[in-house]
Amino acid sequence: MTDESLQPGGEILIRVDGTFDAPAAWKVRGRIGTIPRSSNVVIDFSQVRDFDDLGVAVMASGLVGGLWPHVVVRGLRQHQHRMFRYFGVDLDALRDVRAHSAAAAD
Repeated sequence: MTDESLQPGGEILIRVDGTFDAPAAWKVRGRIGTIPRSSNVVIDFSQVRDFDDLGVAVMASGLVGGLWPHVVVRGLRQHQHRMFRYFGVDLDALRDVRAHSAAAAD
């Protein structure tokens, strides 16, 4: 299950809860694919109770492709953070790029 909202400043927050498996990841990927590339997106996994590593792999392949808007991920446990890194996604770098972009816009 996902929930989406527009935040102050125009960023799009996608909250994911329940089980994050491959079908859930494809759903989130599909939604992100419809968002304009100029948007900032935050995916919040803090309410996910079960992670499937295959779901992380599906999301990671989208994040490294560079076809999406700027995406920041939050609410991951250490294992999922490490899994993203194994799949080639540096979540800290994504956050740093976003912070740099926001500072440049001010």
